[in-house]
Amino acid sequence: MEPDRGEEQLAENLRQRLRIMEPDKDEQQEELIKTFRHRLKEKISVGPVLNHLYFISHEDKERILQKLKTEGDASAANQLIDVVLKKPHPEGWFRAFVDALIHGDSKYAAMVLEGSPKPEEEEENDYCVALVRLLAPSLVQMKTADVCCECFSLGLLGQDDNDKVLAEIDTQGPGRGAGELLRRIVRRPPGWFSTFLQVLKKTEHYPLLRELTGDPHWCEQQGETGALIDHETIFLHTFGIFNSSNSDVAISSTVCECGLLTWMQLLFRLADLSYSEAAAEAPRSPEKTEIVLRDYQMEVARPALEGKNIIICLPTGSGKTRAAVYITKKHLDSRREAGSPGKVVVLVNKIPLVEQHYSTEFLPYLKQTYRVERVSGDSQLKISFAKTVQKNDIIICTAQILENYLERAENGEDEGVKMSDLTLIIIDECHHTQKGGVYNHIMMRYLMQKHKNLRLKKEQKKTVPLPQILGLTASPGVGGANTVAKAVEHIMRICANLDASEIMTRSQEEDRKQQRKTILTVENKAEDPFGDVIKTIMNAIHNEAKLSPICDLGSQNYEQWAVQKERQAAKEEDKTVRVCAEFLRRYNEGLILSNTIRMSDALSYLNKFHEEQIKKKTSVDGEQNIQITDTERFLFKLFKELETFSKNPKYENDSLSKLREQILREFSSRGQARGIIFTKTRHSAITLSQWIQENPKFADVEVKPSHVIGGGDQSDTKPMTAAEQKDVLKKFRAGEVNLLVATTVAEEGLDIPACNFVIRYGLSTNEIAMIQAKGRGRADDSSYTVVDVKNSGVAERECVNEYREEMMGKAINKIKGQSREAYQKQMMEFQLQAIMEERMRQVKRKQKAIKDEKPSHVKFSCRNCAKPVCSGEDIQIIENMHRVNVTTQFKELFIQRENATLQERLLDYETNAVIACKDCGQPWGSVMVYRGMDFPCLHVKNFVVNINGKKISNCTKWSDLPIRFTAFDYIEHASMMAQGSDEEMG
Repeated sequence: MEPDRGEEQLAENLRQRLRIMEPDKDEQQEELIKTFRHRLKEKISVGPVLNHLYFISHEDKERILQKLKTEGDASAANQLIDVVLKKPHPEGWFRAFVDALIHGDSKYAAMVLEGSPKPEEEEENDYCVALVRLLAPSLVQMKTADVCCECFSLGLLGQDDNDKVLAEIDTQGPGRGAGELLRRIVRRPPGWFSTFLQVLKKTEHYPLLRELTGDPHWCEQQGETGALIDHETIFLHTFGIFNSSNSDVAISSTVCECGLLTWMQLLFRLADLSYSEAAAEAPRSPEKTEIVLRDYQMEVARPALEGKNIIICLPTGSGKTRAAVYITKKHLDSRREAGSPGKVVVLVNKIPLVEQHYSTEFLPYLKQTYRVERVSGDSQLKISFAKTVQKNDIIICTAQILENYLERAENGEDEGVKMSDLTLIIIDECHHTQKGGVYNHIMMRYLMQKHKNLRLKKEQKKTVPLPQILGLTASPGVGGANTVAKAVEHIMRICANLDASEIMTRSQEEDRKQQRKTILTVENKAEDPFGDVIKTIMNAIHNEAKLSPICDLGSQNYEQWAVQKERQAAKEEDKTVRVCAEFLRRYNEGLILSNTIRMSDALSYLNKFHEEQIKKKTSVDGEQNIQITDTERFLFKLFKELETFSKNPKYENDSLSKLREQILREFSSRGQARGIIFTKTRHSAITLSQWIQENPKFADVEVKPSHVIGGGDQSDTKPMTAAEQKDVLKKFRAGEVNLLVATTVAEEGLDIPACNFVIRYGLSTNEIAMIQAKGRGRADDSSYTVVDVKNSGVAERECVNEYREEMMGKAINKIKGQSREAYQKQMMEFQLQAIMEERMRQVKRKQKAIKDEKPSHVKFSCRNCAKPVCSGEDIQIIENMHRVNVTTQFKELFIQRENATLQERLLDYETNAVIACKDCGQPWGSVMVYRGMDFPCLHVKNFVVNINGKKISNCTKWSDLPIRFTAFDYIEHASMMAQGSDEEMG
């Protein structure tokens, strides 16, 4: 952005007045900050600056840091400026603010307030920023780690900048890291551009240098000192104003007529891109302009084109999203023609779907006419969502983001988003619009306003405009119904929640061949010594703990029984039963795995658990005596009996044999086989992929496997990042991988190319998942195979799901056959019921908030040995998220143990160790490094909680507890720590 001359003159006058007046004349200093507010927002690094601002309260700092975490630097900087301008001012506040900018890695912002750089330098700097933004699609392809290292060594990045960029590279990949690096270097004082060119030269990024300078011989023109050619020359080269065939400068007549400055300004107005837009340009989809729908797509889209709320229900891979893109374009076109521009939000329930819908559907078809942007928790740059909505025509985002900003607007906060700001909401996988899901929260706001509008209309008052709603799904399901009538009610409730005037379907049976379906049942092993040994061990543990299970070993019911026993024993402080129940749960999982994967993999799983238990009983320095009970010695000794039988192939389970035969059959009988195996757990997905890779029979028929698993942290198995998922799917699309082994993450939504076979291995959930999994096999002559696994009940559930799928079809037809009056009446009834239920929930939430227990009434004890640990009064909360105990008494109760798997870099903190009970070794939480200091961070699942004498052992997250902990005061704690250090030195 070019600086405003009037703004510059006003600012210079203010500076002159400040120089001749007393330094604490607040009004003039405030006016100077306000004048340059927009520029300061872009140049302040909020985190480092906050560390040097003494006159801002702890509460304000926490609010600013929260804003930084959720919305990024620009929004946080804006809030920081608001706080700095808040009256009354302490003495010397302006000088303190400038000093904080200088020491907080925001020197350019300080220079703006102190009268430098000169206007012409700022103008040139703005052009450099715009050039980097314009060429960001190429720049994000850099070797980010190398460039970051050089930028840091040359002072172009500060320590905080360097750490943040490296963290982004580690967690999100080099492309995201490059975007973070570019965003940070453009905040530097003028002169950064020349240094950046030198960095690119030193790291041998010659193609990028040529793009930035526009001169193919740039590197040859640099002298030994590395002096750069002037920026005007760079700009002229970049935009082809130089005559490349002549070494002399040949400026076009257009430039001569309008002047170089004006010409450059025109160019950079075209380059007014956000970094989030620019950084995403690199993997750009081919440009597409014409949207062509098939007849059945046009048929289901027609009511939406008339402005009606509808649900489009089409099988996976049949073009629901393409129809949504078409509806979006026609909606925006008609709004534009009517002189009232539209605003479309596309909601998804998984982060990878944001990028998928953006890059493969909405952007390629609509970017020529409309501004398209995407926002998610994985977004490259955190800018205000409200600003993104204002700036763009189409926004693709995760539903929770929209819900957060709708709530802000409802609470009267700045930068919220109102439902009335939007003209069309598209809800992907809309069958989730039920119960307590985020889709339902959003639609509940819609329904409440809709019914309020009905009242306003009767009163002849102005109503609030509401957006059109478009739902997309492959299957609404039947919600566990066992009759068609119940299925009708389930689907009607979803229609009511989405305010859908009708549900649009189309059978594609005439357009595609019937999918072949096979169910492969398994026989019990004639011999299963490995499983027999596990069962023998489990029975020995039953005797030791005097337990009598009533369900089969190796079943899901047994696992639920073991979990309940562990919780009950923890509550009753029965150490023997608690630790035995935990071991039984793991052995049961090993038994299930031995029926699913290789025995050696099942043993590996159990061995890892055994090693973790042994490690718990070992202190880091060997000095600490950690208690090992007789029960634990008994359990450790039992494990050694397992290793004997796991390596004999004749004991392999029948399910694995059936799976091997089916894979070989598919790859041997097809010219180009491409398939997916769905399995239940992350561990089984990874180990099955390894099994296929290690088996030479699969290599003979050119099977190239890889696995895709989820990104959450609910499992013991390390999750997959969105970037890793994307990389595997890219290889699958390109043919480098032709067999995916996936958990249910691949069933719904993800853009996976058409497969010619799908195998569900020991996995059967509900009819929706079955329909979506079958839909992955979209190629002609595709097959769908279910491989049963011992004790899984998969074959039986698959039959039930087929029945429910048929029932769902009948229910939809029955709904479509209703009269308009009957349909509307039932819709109104369900909507009013949903609104009343929501109001009751709100009342209960308020009552619950009032009944929050006092922290002093809450006690925590070790889950394993029942040792009293602390009171709720000892616990403080950081960033409204992390519960820490910094008391000296607590420090004496735990040991610290390094754990590389915990090394996780976040915004202002990282975790790199665990804390455990000094007596029994039970993990209690992790060591959290926050703003340069270590804090023990507690995980509630590791404790038994006692509230006014009532023990609770099933808390898995802190939000389960009705307690409001004291906010952590960093400044107070830091002062106490510093005072303690001074006393020790003295």
